Amino acid sequence: ACNDAFEDITVNAILKAGKDKMSSRALIDGFSALLMLPTAFFLPLPHGAWGWLLASWATHLVYLVCLIKAFERADMSVAYPISRGVAPALAATVAVSLFAEPITPLVAGGIAMVSCGVMAVGLGRQVDRRALGWAVATGVTIALYTVIDAQGVRAAPSAFSYIAWVYLTLGGGIGLLFAVWRGPRFLLAAREEWKPGLIAGALSIVTYGLALWAYRLGDTPRLAALRETSIL
Repeated sequence: ACNDAFEDITVNAILKAGKDKMSSRALIDGFSALLMLPTAFFLPLPHGAWGWLLASWATHLVYLVCLIKAFERADMSVAYPISRGVAPALAATVAVSLFAEPITPLVAGGIAMVSCGVMAVGLGRQVDRRALGWAVATGVTIALYTVIDAQGVRAAPSAFSYIAWVYLTLGGGIGLLFAVWRGPRFLLAAREEWKPGLIAGALSIVTYGLALWAYRLGDTPRLAALRETSIL
């Protein structure tokens, strides 16, 4: 989870640096889908997890829109800590209340301290209300897709199967949607930014792929909080 956190920062830094952030995200997700495509011929289909994949797709779509809006209105050092601080506490609450995942008072206290500490990094800077709203909305969607994907990766026949299809559906669906949405602007961005897009696409597979593998092995509340060590 800690290694995933560092690489996740790198992916989001590349997105933040893009001139047209929706086009940049389309490149990242599109490249991740292309890189994962060969695995579809060797891995089993994620039977038992299709519903979770659909819910994940819809939640990630909202998440990416909120993330792009937050990055357009605020510095990464503001938007990213706020969104990442909201996520662990909310993910733990949903995982425990809806799916009866285990939690102890010590773990709950640790999660609360992680969330408050991470948010303090962003809230200590000047931020307008709209940027704050988009950052909080991003954090809410992070928590939701975390819980959804934790359930999905456990329902699939293997972690690798679910990971592959997460990137195939997200990259092939959302990446294509964003590219069509931006039209000619996407073509211009692709010509200028395809290299960082390819790097970020490859890193994103490692980042969230590691997190998904961890969610299959351990409890969501603790692991969701560990991911946020990237803010340090």
